[in-house]
Amino acid sequence: MTASAADLLATAPCGVFSIDVVSGRILYANEAAARITARSRDALVGTAVADLFSAEFAPVLSDLLEAASNSDSHSPIGATAQLTGGPERASSTAVSMLANSIREESGAVTVTMTLHNETEGRVREKDLVDARRFAEAAQDDAEAALDRSQDALGASEEARKLAEAERTQVQILASTLQRTLLPPILSAPTGMNVAAHYHPASLDEVGGDFYDVFPLDKDTWGFFLGDVSGKGAGAAAVTSLTRYTLRAAAVFDRNPISVLENLNTVLHHEFHGDDPRFCTVVFGTITPGPDGAVVHLASGGHPPAIRVTHDAEVDYVDTTGGQLVGALSEPHFASASVTLRAGDVMTFYTDGLTEAIVGPGRTRFDDDGSLESFVAAKGPTTAAKIVDDLTVLLASFGDGLQDDVALLSFEVPPAVADSESVESAVADHQPERMR
Repeated sequence: MTASAADLLATAPCGVFSIDVVSGRILYANEAAARITARSRDALVGTAVADLFSAEFAPVLSDLLEAASNSDSHSPIGATAQLTGGPERASSTAVSMLANSIREESGAVTVTMTLHNETEGRVREKDLVDARRFAEAAQDDAEAALDRSQDALGASEEARKLAEAERTQVQILASTLQRTLLPPILSAPTGMNVAAHYHPASLDEVGGDFYDVFPLDKDTWGFFLGDVSGKGAGAAAVTSLTRYTLRAAAVFDRNPISVLENLNTVLHHEFHGDDPRFCTVVFGTITPGPDGAVVHLASGGHPPAIRVTHDAEVDYVDTTGGQLVGALSEPHFASASVTLRAGDVMTFYTDGLTEAIVGPGRTRFDDDGSLESFVAAKGPTTAAKIVDDLTVLLASFGDGLQDDVALLSFEVPPAVADSESVESAVADHQPERMR
């Protein structure tokens, strides 16, 4: 036997005996045979092979050895048996056996017997069966999980569609309610042009910004623009009450300070408890005349109006010191009077414009006077054009626009002789416009 053959035999996974037929004793045993019989290889060599098996197997073993030694075929002869427990194992072991003979040139005959531990095989078989069952159970679980996942995906898609439909409905309701809080059309004071625009920061909520222009008599018009605190239905209710109160108060006393004092009384009385409500607002009157228009206005905590003259000069209407309407029982309101000449434009706006976030650290648009610079770059202008320009500016803020914005602009049209100088700057704009 070559060294490589001996190594292969020694490390074979099944037990191998070489048995002398005459004596019935073991001439050779490999490591696997030692493990299966629970004896050392040295102990096996020289042992009668019959001593390894139970007594009732002795006749079968004898017949197996005789048949193997007398067979002229190289095909192995098999049997099953029960090994007795060795020194290292108390219990017996079931084995399957295969035997065939080898005849030496000298005429001596040896039988080679291989042993397979049936217990180990059964364990392996059981492990394979258990593994298969586990795999089948895992597959069933995976298929069930896939079904649940598909069901959940379907439910999620239905929920998404439902949420989208509900959001669309909310947006429709918010838009409808918002339109009821704004005038469907603006009545321009005699001989003047007016333009307005409302820009919502969100389509899902009703904002609190508002404006209106209305005649007080044949010579004078009233107007207001403001911003109620909060969002949603509560703000809408306050906005509706505010618009109604301003119009009603102006009928009895059109003095701007008196109108704001009247509104303050109503709001402070209605909302001074656990749900206080207030607003910033500017109210004024406009009286057109042959030389332009006289504007009297009062402000309650509202940003100042900005004026652009016919020769493109820009300034603010000073209403510094006006306090919030509805927050205090006796607030102070600031008033001012302005005369608009031919070609002059005066624009009102809510603080969503000036407080839009445009830079790092929550830098606001008008922190460094950008509004005045922006308007100055557009003058001379018209009511329609300045509203258009500001609308484009609002759109450029993107997510930085965090509050609604209302715009309202009045214009005394330039004299016929001066109108050609303005027309080139306002091409493609109608002389009177409302959005």
